[in-house]
Amino acid sequence: MFLYNPTYLLFMAPAFVLMLITSFYVKSAYRKWSQVGARSGLTGVQAAQRLIQAGGLYGVQVQPVAGNLTDNYDPRTKVLHLSQGVAQVPSVASLAVAAHELGHAQQDAEGYFPLRFRSALVPMVNIGSYLGWILIMVGLFLSYLGSALGVNIAWLGVMVFAGGAVFALATLPVELNASARARRLLTETGIIFGPEEERGVRTVLNAAALTYVAALVTAMLQLLYYVTLVGGIGRRRQ
Repeated sequence: MFLYNPTYLLFMAPAFVLMLITSFYVKSAYRKWSQVGARSGLTGVQAAQRLIQAGGLYGVQVQPVAGNLTDNYDPRTKVLHLSQGVAQVPSVASLAVAAHELGHAQQDAEGYFPLRFRSALVPMVNIGSYLGWILIMVGLFLSYLGSALGVNIAWLGVMVFAGGAVFALATLPVELNASARARRLLTETGIIFGPEEERGVRTVLNAAALTYVAALVTAMLQLLYYVTLVGGIGRRRQ
């Protein structure tokens, strides 16, 4: 009865719509500006290597990664992974994505606190995303059977599950700062030329930022659903 609660759709439908709109916008922006050649002629790999030198980030390595828009920076290994479409194509979109990931490398080198805080949350979120849901379901099931302990277990699950919303909230400033750094890096090094390329970089980075806003909204709505569900069970038992 808890797994197929129609109330869940009432909470999550706005998030699903937002995620669909955001996904479409990101793919559209990336597709458009990946077809606009960069006047510098630099591919994502070449731009990343130039930015590494300009920023003195000599410990950072650039490696290819499979997939589309799977680009990421791993602070544990100091490796910047670029997808094939970014690594090998000299487009405005490639420059924006590569510079964004270099922004994360710069954050890492500077010990940027929001990045360190987000990284510290990863183990808790990995555990909480599974354990929290299990505790909520077990608690609600025990409460349905008449156990007074069930509601307490469910609330514990909500607290554990809340780690995902905290992580989504912590991610937003990290990504926005990386995008701001990317625009500054590309401008200061002269890798992008003129207002059109600046507009393209800004469009791609803003579209990517919306994905993190959508993720935060989704996490908050899901948390609110569980709070409402467990709270309703608790009130009925009083």
